Amino acid sequence: MSRSIWSGLDIKAPKELPIGVFDSGVGGLTIVKEMLNILPKESIIYLGDTARVPYGGKSCETVLRFTKEAVDFFITKGVKLLLIACNTSSSLALPYLGEDYDLAMLGVVDAGAEEAVKVSRVKRIGVIGTKATIASGIYERKIKELDSKIEVFSSSCPLFVPLVEEGWAEDAICYRIAERYLKELKNKKIDTLILGCTHYPLMKKIIQYGIGESVALIDSAKLFVKQVRRLLSNCDKLSAGVNPSYEFYVTDEANQFSQMSRLFLGSNLAQAQRVELKEHKNVSNFNKV
Repeated sequence: MSRSIWSGLDIKAPKELPIGVFDSGVGGLTIVKEMLNILPKESIIYLGDTARVPYGGKSCETVLRFTKEAVDFFITKGVKLLLIACNTSSSLALPYLGEDYDLAMLGVVDAGAEEAVKVSRVKRIGVIGTKATIASGIYERKIKELDSKIEVFSSSCPLFVPLVEEGWAEDAICYRIAERYLKELKNKKIDTLILGCTHYPLMKKIIQYGIGESVALIDSAKLFVKQVRRLLSNCDKLSAGVNPSYEFYVTDEANQFSQMSRLFLGSNLAQAQRVELKEHKNVSNFNKV
């Protein structure tokens, strides 16, 4: 496991508190789906900032402010661990949060990078994500830390998130969009492609079509949750709860989220409540890291 997953992480809260999961929209439900299988005794509080999705085209400072508002929300709810499922927030905001919060937090980037390095045979890895995630270069840095000989090729796919949020993930037009987005990466002869956004697994079939059947797609949700389970076990923070609870919150229309959740969870589990996040103006530590 890469150093950044474990380094300095200290879970101080009681083990029976829920785990928080934050995403800019519905994509983080891919993480929740794996949690229901791998961590079935854990209670979950989910927040999707659906009023402001997607984060991928926003400035670093804005992403940091929005993420801090989400963290503030989870602080009020009381969680033992916060999983930042949004790749953009994991890339741009997570490195700046440690000074301000006494809460254990993990992002999804490390898991995807580590798995891609294990899977790649020819040491040519592709990464797709939002504009902000790709511009941050975080996946390339993480991969190079693990194996400096690997070549990394990245491409932003900004239309994928709104297509998923609109429920068009299997629409015929997506095939043409995927072909266009992935043409350059396909020409790079990669053998492994990281899906650097939690929304992208819902378009896995279309992405596979666009990149070619021979390319391995890295959907890091399962690996990430397995790492979370290992962390909780090592810290003696696994819940022994018999009746775990599930709470889902969104910042926009709740009914649409509940409908979309069926695509991710295959059930009506995610009956959401609408909330308004409190404004967090202090992003003064943005240039300190």
